[in-house]
Amino acid sequence: MGRAGRLPPGSRPRREGEPALKLLFAGTPAPAVPSLEALLASHHEVVAVLSRPDARSGRGRTSSRSPVAERADAAGIPVLQPRSPREPEFLGQLTDLAVDCAPVVAYGALVPQAALDVPVHGWVNLHFSLLPAWRGAAPVQHAIMAGDEITGAATFRLEAGLDTGPVYGTVTEAIGPRDTAGDLLGRLAVSGAELLVATLDGIAAGALQPQPQPAEGISLAPKVEPADARVDWSLPAHVVDRRIRGVTPAPGAWTTWRGDRLRLGPVTPVAHGPQPAPGELRTEGREVLVGTGNGAVVLGEVQPAGKRMTPASDWARGARLATGDRLGEA
Repeated sequence: MGRAGRLPPGSRPRREGEPALKLLFAGTPAPAVPSLEALLASHHEVVAVLSRPDARSGRGRTSSRSPVAERADAAGIPVLQPRSPREPEFLGQLTDLAVDCAPVVAYGALVPQAALDVPVHGWVNLHFSLLPAWRGAAPVQHAIMAGDEITGAATFRLEAGLDTGPVYGTVTEAIGPRDTAGDLLGRLAVSGAELLVATLDGIAAGALQPQPQPAEGISLAPKVEPADARVDWSLPAHVVDRRIRGVTPAPGAWTTWRGDRLRLGPVTPVAHGPQPAPGELRTEGREVLVGTGNGAVVLGEVQPAGKRMTPASDWARGARLATGDRLGEA
């Protein structure tokens, strides 16, 4: 079940010969693929996959499959891609599949009550937080930005409310001091996949019942938009650091430089030394420092508009910094 895994009282490891579940797996992005892989390797049967419709991207606007759909294709599993799971055609397909349960990992659309009611064991969602903390679309990003030291993943029975359903089990994960959202999500995707399989094992055995979420400790994690990823240099250095790590790799931290957008990789707070003004750039040897509301940070990599990510020291040499130059000005 992963590090520090926990299922509610009454659960136990799966025994040989226990019943298997017939499943519809719902998921779309790469972090959902480890869960699909784990289910394919389990004794349960994935009879179909539900994923978001193919997206058009790039200059040629070519159509691309979601990572989950691609993995299902490779496994020879039918993929359902309705524009909305409310469509009567999808609801009919779901009924015809006669699945016992529908595990969900980052599917990306609200599942209507009409669909929730079809599988006998409902829809079991793997969410990347310790509910009721960080309900919403971006739990990992918000946990890092808030400075949490511990987070995790939870399996719960999906219901109409926003991540409010009763919880089957959890797995915890420490947040490292240099973790980005991408680093942390990568680990949770793996440990969460183990938790999801263990949860379905318990449901199949009739040994696991979900428990209501606590009424206290609720926090929300709405989607992080690009505008939210703009760096506010007036904040303290440690806050700037964790906000940048929280939006790395997506949507990606950014600021402005001489009127253009400058994308930023993770930074490192400086414990002692120069105290530039908020947004002020200063070079110290091979390091490029930026002032914050309290202390400074060292830039890691930067990406000027229309160019590739490059070490900040290389960028600074080419930019020919002048005394008093600042980031964040229009």
